[in-house]
Amino acid sequence: MSFYEIYCKSKEMEYSEAFREASGQDVLRILRKDRLNEQDFLMLLSPAAGSCLEAMAQKAHRLTVQHFGRTILLFAPLYVSDYCVNSCAYCSFSVEHVFSRKKLAMREVEREGAAIAAAGIKHLLLLTGESPQQSNHDYLKACILILSKHFASVSLEVQPMDKSQYADLIDNGVDGLTLYQETYKEDTYRELHRKGPKRNYLYRLDAPERACQAGMRTVTIGPLLGLEDWRKEVFLAGLHARYLQARYPATEIGVSLPRIRPHLGGWSPGSTVNDKELVQAMLAMRLFLPRAGITLSTRESKTFRNRLLRLGVTKMSAGSSTAVGGYSDDKAGIPQFETSDERSVKEMRLFLQSQGYQPLLADWPKFGGRNMAVHSYKS
Repeated sequence: MSFYEIYCKSKEMEYSEAFREASGQDVLRILRKDRLNEQDFLMLLSPAAGSCLEAMAQKAHRLTVQHFGRTILLFAPLYVSDYCVNSCAYCSFSVEHVFSRKKLAMREVEREGAAIAAAGIKHLLLLTGESPQQSNHDYLKACILILSKHFASVSLEVQPMDKSQYADLIDNGVDGLTLYQETYKEDTYRELHRKGPKRNYLYRLDAPERACQAGMRTVTIGPLLGLEDWRKEVFLAGLHARYLQARYPATEIGVSLPRIRPHLGGWSPGSTVNDKELVQAMLAMRLFLPRAGITLSTRESKTFRNRLLRLGVTKMSAGSSTAVGGYSDDKAGIPQFETSDERSVKEMRLFLQSQGYQPLLADWPKFGGRNMAVHSYKS
């Protein structure tokens, strides 16, 4: 069985009726439970749960501290290529946009990696546009070999791959994968991905499972909020994450709930997600998945990220650039999207410490290929 079978069953659900029947009392009853089922999760995403956010936040905070302590893992994204063969309505890297594209040579990868590492970051997310020609398997391996010298952990956010390709990259130093489904609604997915290999909904949907099968250390999934009804999208992402947790207990499953940000091109999202709704989505996800990591990127503003700190977040980006060459090159490429929180790694570290949190710069240092104890940056 694949997650697609679960998705197909979900299409038969009467979401509107379930949300209409939910009440604040139902939500408070659910909060007294130790383990939530799918129906409970759905109720936490209902409009009625919007009146219970304080109670949800208190329990979400307790669960996060119980499973993760007062720690936040800091990471940085590194874009090495913005070439892409896909036409995606919402993305600056879409093949239809005409701009001077950029791909880093290995000496530039080295320079970018050194600049990020110099700020104290030891957990890197390597990103590319989806181009099997420009950012092919050999190119990624070459980048990983260089970056592994600077970082304790290198994760990928690139085009979906076969199980054997994931296994080969793991052998060469990769230990994490981030892959957004963008939208779980199959019809909308095809409308937004107008041409290119990304149109293959099922191949993308099953990619996180292939990575788990290959032995990936961590896998992070999620929707891009704003492409479809956020309640349904978050519900399906939660089911997807629990499915992977149950089948692949050796892999740490995480979720991220980014909201769409301004980008190159004139396309506007058909759905909006306000701050209160994003808070509800994150709280519901934490309560449904107490052991899952939750990532919060610099798409969100400094003020809002500060407020979300105690609501279930375990991983935050810092000092981020979404442009190729954005850390060491004054002539960096076009950003994939605009960031909102411009704080440096040092500023983020000091803020977390001021709030009683321990900023982690690496969560599994590599010594002889073995995962060792967690360490943090000491001021």
